[in-house]
Amino acid sequence: MLRANYKNVWNDLSQSVGSAKIYVGGTEDEAALATATLHTLNVLRATVGIRPEDECLEIGCGVGRVGRGLAPLVRKWTGCDVAPNMVAHTRARLKDLPNVDVVEISGYDLKPISDQSCDLVYCTVVFMHLDDWDRYSYVKEAWRVLRPGGRFFCDNTNLLTEDGWAIFEQNRTGYHPLERPAFINKCSTPQELEAYLQHAGFNQVSTRARHLWVDAWGVK
Repeated sequence: MLRANYKNVWNDLSQSVGSAKIYVGGTEDEAALATATLHTLNVLRATVGIRPEDECLEIGCGVGRVGRGLAPLVRKWTGCDVAPNMVAHTRARLKDLPNVDVVEISGYDLKPISDQSCDLVYCTVVFMHLDDWDRYSYVKEAWRVLRPGGRFFCDNTNLLTEDGWAIFEQNRTGYHPLERPAFINKCSTPQELEAYLQHAGFNQVSTRARHLWVDAWGVK
C-alpha cells in the first residue's frame, strides 16, 4: 500500500483500540499514555501556551491521548484524524468530556474546519508518518483555520540528532526499498520545519531541539 494512502494505511492499523494505541503511542498501558500526555502538555505550555479561552484543534488525534488531558484546560478541543477507526476510538474514549468534537479528514487538508475558527492548532507525533509535501499542506491549512494571533505547533523526530540518524539508518538498511512499511518513520530537520512555517505565513517562528525531537511553532 502506498505511504500517501493515509486513510487506508491507518484504518488498517487501528482496527482495534489496542492496535491503535500501539501504533500511535507505542503501548496499550493507560498509565504510560497518561504520562506521555503530561509531557506533551508541558511541551505545549513551553512553546505556544495553553489558555482557558482557547479553541484547540489537533491534527492527527489518534486515540485522543492528548485530548484527554488538554480538553479540560481549554474552551473546546477538536480532534481530527484520517482514519475512521481512530475517529471512532477517540469519540468513545472521550465521550465523558462535554467540550470535545472529533472530525474525520481526508489526509491532505482540513476542509471540515472553518476559516479562522481556532486559537491553537497543533500536530504532534504525526509528521514522521507523512510525506514532506503533506506536512507542508497541513501547516498551510493550520494557518487558514487559525484566527489572527492564533498559534501553531508541530514536531518530528530530528534527523540531526544521533538517535534520529540511527532511526534513518535503521529504516534505510532494515528493509528492502520495495518492502518498507507505509507507516515507517521519516525524520525532519529544524530547517525543514522552519521553512514550512515561514512559507505558510507564520510570524515569530521558532524551533528547538529536544532530545530526539525537533519542535517548531509560530503565530498567525
